[in-house]
Amino acid sequence: MSLKAFYDKENSFEAGCDEVGRGCLAGPVVASAVILPKNFTHSYLTDSKQLNSKKRAELVDLIKEESIAWAIGECSPEEIDQLNILKASFWAMHKALDQLKTQPDFLLIDGNRFTPYKEIPHHCAIKGDSKFFSIAAASILAKEYRDNLMRELAEQYPHYGWERNVGYPTKEHRTGIQQFGITEHHRKSFQLLPRQLEIFNK
Repeated sequence: MSLKAFYDKENSFEAGCDEVGRGCLAGPVVASAVILPKNFTHSYLTDSKQLNSKKRAELVDLIKEESIAWAIGECSPEEIDQLNILKASFWAMHKALDQLKTQPDFLLIDGNRFTPYKEIPHHCAIKGDSKFFSIAAASILAKEYRDNLMRELAEQYPHYGWERNVGYPTKEHRTGIQQFGITEHHRKSFQLLPRQLEIFNK
């Protein structure tokens, strides 16, 4: 499926929004909002999960240079624990939208749900990051920002493999929690260890 530049060509400024890190055990959930020019197109810009790290890194600079506005928002593990991950994901998007230098008049949201932002109309698109350029751009900025953050944290907390799993629940990450406990960056409201491991360790 080829990506589209805009959902509604009548909009003056349309922001695509996406988040990354909802399924992680550690680290923030990060969202990005991007407003692209109406005539924007690109040969391989798509869902960040379908691109290798080299191509994503190349696209970060291009997106920042070509976009009308872009911004990053994040919710900490503490905020995730207080709100729940779904609400925190929406709040991270709101934080990103708050920081845009140009206010959009329409929002394209990746996924099937969203908490309305101000009085700006929005459209939710399942797998929107593989359908619309602005959402794909937002997914790349969010993922690269969060991946880099988790690699930096891995230098301070070397037991969890965050430089490889960026906080997702891999065997390496679970084993690190089992052996060394949790850090301030872990989400305490999540099931950090499978129940069978907890029983085994008692």
